[in-house]
Amino acid sequence: MSEYQRHIVLINPEIPVNTGAIGRTALGADSRLHLIKPLGFSLDSKYVKRAGLDYWHNVDLVIWENLDDLVKKECIQEDELFFFSRFSTESFWKVKWSKRSFLIFGSETKGIPKDILFKFANRQYSIPTTDKIRSLNLATATGIVLFESLRETGWQGCQNKEKS
Repeated sequence: MSEYQRHIVLINPEIPVNTGAIGRTALGADSRLHLIKPLGFSLDSKYVKRAGLDYWHNVDLVIWENLDDLVKKECIQEDELFFFSRFSTESFWKVKWSKRSFLIFGSETKGIPKDILFKFANRQYSIPTTDKIRSLNLATATGIVLFESLRETGWQGCQNKEKS
C-alpha cells in the first residue's frame, strides 16, 4: 500500500499536454499519478515533457494495464475510489474524502468507460459548471478536485515562503 494521501488516476488519457500538466500538479501536491492503458501518446513525447517542465522526471508515475490491476495491487477499498464524470448528478462538494483517496478521471474525449461507471455507480461525482460548456479541461478538473480534497482534509503543503 502507498504512503500517499492522494492518487490521481487517468484512464486512457489522450492528450500529452494534459498528462504533463497533471503530473506537475501531482508532484506539487505530493500525490502519485497512475495511468491506465492504452495511452493515446508516448510518454517520451516532447509535449508531455514540455507541460511537465523540468519536473516530469520527478513525478511518481505508475502505468497499469487496467483499473482492476491497480485496485488489486494497491489494496484499494471501495470508499477510497472517487470517479469524476460530467454525467454524474452528484456534486463533488458532497464527497466524504477518505484519508487515502484515488481520484479517477477518464479520457478527454470518451470519459470513463461505461462498464466502469456501471460497476461504481455510487462512487461518481461531477464538478458543477454552467450549461455554457460541455466539460472542463481534464488538467483543470483534476487540479480542482485534487486541491479541494486536500483542503478539506487539512493538508497544508510546505507553505513555500519564497517570493517569485
